[in-house]
Amino acid sequence: MQNEHIHIILADDDEDDRLFFTEAFDELKINTKVQTYKDGVYLMDYLNSESCIIPQVLFLDLNMPRKNGMECLKEIKENSKFKDMAIAIYSTSASEEDIENTFVYGANIYIKKPNSFKLLKKTLNQVVTINWQYHTNSLNKDNFLLRL
Repeated sequence: MQNEHIHIILADDDEDDRLFFTEAFDELKINTKVQTYKDGVYLMDYLNSESCIIPQVLFLDLNMPRKNGMECLKEIKENSKFKDMAIAIYSTSASEEDIENTFVYGANIYIKKPNSFKLLKKTLNQVVTINWQYHTNSLNKDNFLLRL
């Protein structure tokens, strides 16, 4: 059981953000397998494929071309296949409207993208080590927005 990894997916159109994200996990002492997708269409194609391994945590950028994070969130929440997947909104936006809408549509946590690599590692470590079963059972607006 010790070799079991935490499966993580990031959907983000920014190539640098995807690179920093994977590098941060490479440096953390957590056994993870990270997949990245450059937009919501590629993400949903994978999630709806026969070969899909459902991640424990999906990090979802809101502002992506072709299919944005909100569209993906709605589609994921309509499918019971994904009921045990935690969804972390991972965005540069800190607008109250985005935070409210993603909460209403069922995201588990909202993270404003950190502005340093050190803070990114701290944030990702905190998100991945959350006891999601407890966190999602007591979901409320107070523990929805991650502030570091």
